[in-house]
Amino acid sequence: MRRTIFRSLIAVLALLTLPSLVKAADSFPSKPLRIIVATSPGGSNDFVARMIGAKLSERLGQHVVVFNRPGGGGVIGYELGANANPDGYTLVLASASFAALPATHRLPYDPIKSFVPIAKLGTGPFLLVVNAKVPARSVKELIALAKQKPGDLIMASGNLGTAPHLGTELFLRLTGVDMRVVPFKGGGPALIDILGGHSDASFSNIVQAKPHVASGRLRALATGGSKRSAVLPDVPTVAEAAGLPGYENANWWSFLVPAGTPAPIVNKLANELKAILALEDVKKWFVNAGGDADYLRGPQFGRFMAKEIAKFKRIAKEAKLKMQ
Repeated sequence: MRRTIFRSLIAVLALLTLPSLVKAADSFPSKPLRIIVATSPGGSNDFVARMIGAKLSERLGQHVVVFNRPGGGGVIGYELGANANPDGYTLVLASASFAALPATHRLPYDPIKSFVPIAKLGTGPFLLVVNAKVPARSVKELIALAKQKPGDLIMASGNLGTAPHLGTELFLRLTGVDMRVVPFKGGGPALIDILGGHSDASFSNIVQAKPHVASGRLRALATGGSKRSAVLPDVPTVAEAAGLPGYENANWWSFLVPAGTPAPIVNKLANELKAILALEDVKKWFVNAGGDADYLRGPQFGRFMAKEIAKFKRIAKEAKLKMQ
């Protein structure tokens, strides 16, 4: 009886608060929004946040400010987002690394319970590149070179425990080569290091690496996707080039909000993002960046993220990586 009364009270309270929530969504937004990016400026996360943020600003009639908060492999920025006021005015740009961090870090937030997933925006494979001075013109040649010089070649990667780092560890484990993995504070610094010739190879975001491949400073060996990239059709996948069926090392981008954000506001933001991703210039932007616009909403996206977290935990366990 008590349980029935309690449930009835909850239902009544929900009905009483629903009109105010709908009204809040109707007037939302009434001030500028911010997007927290847990990486440094100049990386793919930053590019996606600024491109989508500009479109959101146009549609919502409010400024959308991108706030870069790097540190701790992304943990600092994500913690800031988790603790933000759940009013819809703070969005968090989450990438594949958001799902990778629980595999190697003791987090001050819960990646599932501390956030509400709005939508996945797009996907894009990482690109295996080498400095132009490295005498390897294919993945097999890189593997052969690494076996000739065990421990000599350096693989630059994103932060320890992020998606690029774990994808690199998986590549080394499957190919059986010994290369030194040096994590940097994001894909931007890692790319700078390989351009300077201090590192030999790296899995980089296509949008960052493509101009340097075109200039001849970097050589593209393979993409980490399940299929070839539309902007680099002559570059094979790692699975093709190295004979590693099933190998995949790809990034994705999404928006989250802090847990407790009213459902009508979450739905409004999800609908706006769906409309933005349907725009031809946005689709073209993702293709030129080496990926695809890939809208996945709410619960479906939540299930996708849970699978990604489990995948990265498996990779970290197989690579025997320690918790940070």
